[in-house]
Amino acid sequence: MAVARDDLSLSLQFADASHRAELPRHKVARWIRAALQAPGEITVRIVDADEGRALNRDYRGKDYATNVLTFDYSHAPVVAADLILCAPVVEAEARAQGITLQAHYAHLLVHGTLHAQGHDHEQEDEAVEMEAEETRILAALGYDDPYQR
Repeated sequence: MAVARDDLSLSLQFADASHRAELPRHKVARWIRAALQAPGEITVRIVDADEGRALNRDYRGKDYATNVLTFDYSHAPVVAADLILCAPVVEAEARAQGITLQAHYAHLLVHGTLHAQGHDHEQEDEAVEMEAEETRILAALGYDDPYQR
């Protein structure tokens, strides 16, 4: 169940503005709302490879830039989180998968929003459940199953 229009406080930041045109605020909000099951206070920050690598290294101990990092601060009564997306990684993955940049951003924002609510994919059963939820949400948004490529 998506949250109501007024139940999302969204901050959209571009440290790397190369994809600004692909990420209009209304679309980013729509993608996040589709995955939220409670009111949310979400910051989305689009970063370059250096910032993405530094954050992944400092907070996850992995010395490379990754596509999306989720920093979740609360799950209830309000979902509070920062979603950090690394523009060069997202672009390279979209190109490699043969999908549009917007489709990949939609997937990663849904994925990150689910993480912000406590979903995980470390165990096989969790991964199956989370991927099914992502697929359902993305289909409702008009996107293909991201796991059938």
